[in-house]
This record gives sequence, C-alpha cells and structure tokens, in this order.
Amino acid sequence: MSLNEADTRAKLIDPALHSRGWTEDLIGREGPAAPIDIVGNRARRRNKKRTDYTLRLKLREDSQPVAVALIEAKKEGELPTHGLEQAKGYGRLLNVPFVFSSNGHRFVEYDSFTGMTSEPRQLTSFPKPEDLRRRYEAGKGFGLEDDIAKPLLPPCKDDYEGFRRYYQDAAIRAALEKIARCQKKNEPARVLLSLATGTGKTFIAVNLLKRIADAGQLKRALFLCDRDELRTQAHGAFHNVFKSNAAMVRLAQGENEAHNARVHIATYQTLGVDAEDGDESFLTQHYPEDYFSHIIIDECHRSAWNKWSQVLLRNPKAVQIGLTATPRIITGTGLDTEQDEEITAHNLHYFGEPAYEYSITQGMEDGYLAACQIRKSSVNLDEAGITAEEIMARNPRDPETGEPLSPDEVRASYDKYDYERLLMLPDRVRGMCKDLFDVLLASGGPEQKTIIFCARDSHADAVATEMNNLYAVWRQQQGHQRGAGAGPYAFKCTAAVDGNQQLPDLRNATRHHFVATTVELLTTGVDVPCVRNIVFFKYVRSPISLTQMIGRGTRIHEETGKLMFTVHDYTNATDLLGEPLETRRSTSSDGPAEPAPPLSDEGPEYVEVEGFEVYITPTGNYVMEEQAGKTVRVSAVEYRKRLAEKLVQEVKTLEDLRRRWVATKERGSLLERLRQDGCSPEALRVLQEMQDYDLYDILAELGFGMAPRTRADRAAAFVDYKHKEWLDRLPRRSAVVIEAFVRQFERNGIDELENPQIFEVPSVREAGGLEALQEAGGVPGELVREAKERIFTA
Repeated sequence: MSLNEADTRAKLIDPALHSRGWTEDLIGREGPAAPIDIVGNRARRRNKKRTDYTLRLKLREDSQPVAVALIEAKKEGELPTHGLEQAKGYGRLLNVPFVFSSNGHRFVEYDSFTGMTSEPRQLTSFPKPEDLRRRYEAGKGFGLEDDIAKPLLPPCKDDYEGFRRYYQDAAIRAALEKIARCQKKNEPARVLLSLATGTGKTFIAVNLLKRIADAGQLKRALFLCDRDELRTQAHGAFHNVFKSNAAMVRLAQGENEAHNARVHIATYQTLGVDAEDGDESFLTQHYPEDYFSHIIIDECHRSAWNKWSQVLLRNPKAVQIGLTATPRIITGTGLDTEQDEEITAHNLHYFGEPAYEYSITQGMEDGYLAACQIRKSSVNLDEAGITAEEIMARNPRDPETGEPLSPDEVRASYDKYDYERLLMLPDRVRGMCKDLFDVLLASGGPEQKTIIFCARDSHADAVATEMNNLYAVWRQQQGHQRGAGAGPYAFKCTAAVDGNQQLPDLRNATRHHFVATTVELLTTGVDVPCVRNIVFFKYVRSPISLTQMIGRGTRIHEETGKLMFTVHDYTNATDLLGEPLETRRSTSSDGPAEPAPPLSDEGPEYVEVEGFEVYITPTGNYVMEEQAGKTVRVSAVEYRKRLAEKLVQEVKTLEDLRRRWVATKERGSLLERLRQDGCSPEALRVLQEMQDYDLYDILAELGFGMAPRTRADRAAAFVDYKHKEWLDRLPRRSAVVIEAFVRQFERNGIDELENPQIFEVPSVREAGGLEALQEAGGVPGELVREAKERIFTA
C-alpha cells in the first residue's frame, strides 16, 4: 500500500532533502491565511494551506534566508509530475525561480529563468543548496556576496516575521532583486509593484526601506501619497518600524519640517504636483535635484506623465518604486478604458513590467481579502431613456428655484448616463433606495456599514435623505425612537462637505453613520475595514476606478466578524470586469455592445421631474475570479458548468457522493479538490440563492440531476416519517438527542454535526447529551454516523 502525502513527506522526502544538505533552517513553510467560504449571507474560514517546502539560501548565521525554490509533495502513488502545474502558480506568488514536484521517489523541476521543465529524476540527485545558489545568482545577474545584494540579507526583526504575509515578503524580495540587478548593469533602478487594495502596500514600502536602511544604503527617502489621511497612516507605520521620530517627519504645506530627516512623507498636494496647474515651488525650493536616494510613489496609476512625475525627473539617480492597485491588464469595456490603458502603458513604459503582482482575486482566494459576491439589478427607466415629451407631461422644474421649465429648456432626450447628473429623478432615487434597503433588511439588517457611489453631489444628498427616511420609518415600525442627539443613519461624504471629517464615525460608530453616500472621495486610499456593502448608483466609466471602488470593501474586519462583502450593482458597473473567456466566445457574431457615447453638457445644467414608475429587477448573482491574469465576473451558469465537469471527474455515482459526504475526511478531501480548480460549491450556493440547502443537495442536483431538498425539508422528513420507525426503536432519550442533532443540521448543515462542542448546544444538552446517547448501546459516534447517512437518503 502506497504512502499518503503526509507519510511521503516524513518518510521519503524529508530524509532525502536532509542528505542533500537542506537542513531545517533552510526549509520554510510559506502560505496564505485560511481561505474564506461564503455560507448563506455569512462567511467562514477553511483550514490553512501551506506550500510543502520553501527552500532558502543562508549566507551566514546572522543573515536573512533568501527563498529560491519550493517543492510540492504528492503522495507516493502519484506521478512526480502531478503537482507541477499547481506548484508553478505558488512559485510565482512566492517569487521563487525554481519549482519542484515530487512523489518521494522521483522529482521534476521547472526553471523560470529558462522556461524549461526537466524529465523525472531520482530524488537522490536533488540539487544541493550550493547548486541552487549558483543557478540563482546566474539567473538574477548578481551575487549574494555583492554589496548591491546586502538589503536582501539583514536579519528581519521578530515583529516583521510575526506580521508579514507571504506575498509581502515576496514583493519586498522581488523589489530588492530588481534594484540589485539594475544597479549591477548601471541602469536606472525603477520598480513597479502591483498589489490589490487592502493587501498592505504601505507595510511593504516601510519594510522595504527598512531593509535598505539596515544594509547602510539609505541616504534620504521620499514616500509620496495621495492625501493627508494616507500621509498620517504612513507616518504611523514608519514610526512603528523605524522607532524614531528623528528618522522621519510628516510634511506640512508651506514649511519644511523634514529637512534633516532620512524619510520624508509628503502628499502630491504638499509638493504642489497634484494638478497640471499646481505650484511646484515647495518641491523645487526645498529639494534640489538628486536630493533623494530612494523614492516610493503610492497610487502611481495617476500616470507617469502627470505633473507629479517632476518628483521622479528631478531625481533621476534615485531608486524609484511605484506602488499601484491597478491591474496590469485592463478588462472590460468602458468609456474611459482607452484612458486607463494609456495610464497603464505609461507606468509600464517608465517602470517596466511589475516586479511582483498580487491581484484582488488572489487575495480573496488566500483569505487575506474579504470574499466578494455581486448582486446585479436593473432599473426600468435606464433601459430606454427618457424623451422631452415624457418629461414635459410630468411638469419638470428647476431643482434650485422650483420654477417650471419650458420645452425649450429641456433637451430632446436623456439617457442613463445623464440621470442624476443632468436629469434629477426623485422617483428613481426612491425606488433604488427602497430596493437596497429591503435587501439590507433581508441580509442581516439595515445597520451594515455601506458606501453608495453616486453621480454627483446633489445625487449623494438625495440618496442620503431617502436612506435616512427609510431608516426612520423602519425604526418606528420596530418600536424604537431615535434620541435627539443621535447621529445620522446615512450621511453625505464628499469633498463639498469635507467628508474626511466623518470617516472616523463610518469606521467606528456602532449606532449611527452606517451609510456613506459619495461621488469620488471614497474611491481610493480610505481604509474602512468594516464596510460590508459597496453600492453603485452611478455609472462607472473607468475599469481602474471600478477596481478602486470595489477595493473599499475588500478589507477583513475580524472584530465584527466581517469576512465577506457584497457589491450591489444597479448600473452594470461590474460589466467593466469583463466576462470569462467561454462566455465571450459564445456571444453573438455582432460582437460586444458599443460603449455609451461620451457625456455631453449641452442644455440646461439641471432638470428635475417626478411621476415615473420605477421597477427594480434582479438580474443575477456573480463572483469575481482570475482567469488568464485578468479579473473577471463569473455568472451562476458559467460556474455551474465548470463545477459540474469537475464533480463528475471526481465522483462517479450519486451513491458514491453520499458515502463520501458523510465521511468527514473524504468530504473535506472532495471539497478541497474542487476548490483547487477554482470551483467553490459554497460560491455556487450563493450564486443560485440556495443558502437553505446543504452543499450535498447542490452537488447532487448539479452532477446527478437529483431534485434538491432544503435542510428544513430533510430534517422534517427525517423526524416525521422517513426514519420515525428507526427513532422509535431507540431509547426515548437517545431518540430525542438524535432529533436535536437533526435540528442542528437544519440550522447549519452537516458540519454542525461534527462540531466537538455539539453536546454543549443547549437543545442537545437539555435532551440529555452524550449520556442519553449512550443509552442506545454501542459507540455513540456510530449512532451519529448512521443518523448522518439517513439524513441524506433519497
């Protein structure tokens, strides 16, 4: 009988590696946080998954090991090539050039420098540390003993090791490797790091500069960001790592407090380079050319050719590092797609290809970012547009004066891109707000932190007013009165009202400030981890902007149990994510729809009209995932097709599925194999709005055509008639405990029956618990197993 994977590692691979010189201090275990599954309107973490072996080089006892390779171990009975493709993806994420897969007897290797995959070889010939070091140095173009490689080697402090994530360490190493390679060639050291919002770009920037400083190569550094709040956050992060206020200073407009500092923290506005007409005198007066040895530009997707590029051009000898949350590949089609592609092209032209990339979908898969579900709806008024005749029939008025408007003051027609920008439609606002409020009520209550993106400042006002009114009515219906000093339920958070001042309430208040309506202010850089809903009431033109807006919801908030968030799309904003390749291929020969025409400002600035009937229609649920390097939106139909194909490869019959489902380890193994190929049954359950069903019924219907039954139906059938005779044969107290078990299944599914604390559940404990179960004789666990099998009988 062949060894399983764990025994293969312990009995075959570990001894072989040790014999080749790979001691324990050269072997690491890197990997993500526990991935997140969506369960109903909640989310929970799976078990952590780590790569089997990360191989590292260590020059001397006090130096930081440098990761260079990984090994994916497979059980003895599988081919050594079995895990290679999976391991290649890990290798990219870990930023290691050599990837191996082994079954304990033989191994295969993929070398990212050459792009070549080896033939299987005996594990006794596995490369030694000195072999991989020689090949690593040749491929990177510098030696680890070179002065330029010193930032790779300073030992990291315990606080860094305790808080870093594997991809952050990989991004820092990738940046340091590119800097060393450029310096070896006497080329400008320009580095682009592309990581999704919420993945800790500031942490990377701070620790990157700290490694450089510890190597004695930091003279003066500039960290340039987008707004005051980010400057404050960065100042705190630098202080925590550099431990000295003398080592850094937060810049203020009109004075140079940072004259003697080693790390200068500034905003674009501080330096006067935030706009083409900005006054850059602060930059030129206080900082001569080549003043900085290192520059880090946060949010560098502003385009390398905007005015802030003066900071880079005045310091051509500096190591220049750009941080961006913008993906390298723009997906979807929007009015500003061409402009977004130009911005990306500028970044790539100036900095080169990203030294490291970590996408929003990878962050979600790893469990570092909150899982995302997309709920799409359509508004009837948005489909056909509105004509002047329809408007005049409803007595339009000037929203500022309230005076009626003549036909000459109304444009011939308005389309959806004009709504709330040129044509104010109170009925549409009320209809959309009512639909959103009802959805919040049905998914956990209205007191969820929510950001609504609106078309303009007046639209944000109207939406905040309507949401407050809906909340007030709901409170009255619940019999609760708001106190005189209570803060608002919904509030406008735009530049016009200095919305930054209310952000602390959005983050921290637990009894007010639940809904923020905004236009652009909350698009980038604002850290509000507790936000559970991102809502699009505005039409979005830019794929880059869409990604940034969605990014406001991606942060996990463990304090409130937030592991997932929902995008409520009323304007087809998420169409900019693009569709999976299979979906695009199946579209009609006419090709994709033409993008809407550019916005026009012809006609009067405002028109307000009421009297339209508004209908909101749900149009589907989706998830986000990565395909071929692009973030795409996947529908329930596409997801079903892919999951069904994978399922029938793994499970041949319905009876086999049932047998494996009630065996805890086999069920876990099956689900993990499905998830490895990007097929999450939990996600499909959400897409199909089948939260009341156990995953068994989702899969049984998908693969074998069995009519699904809710957990409540299965529980009622079990107790009332299907297994009543079996229950009657048991001692009465034992039967009551089994019935309590079944009711727990009804609430939370099969996993609840395997919870070690189930005997502490009040209903089970009150029924007699373990003691009552033992009255049936035999092993209680066997009785529970039989109950599980009976729950899932046809």
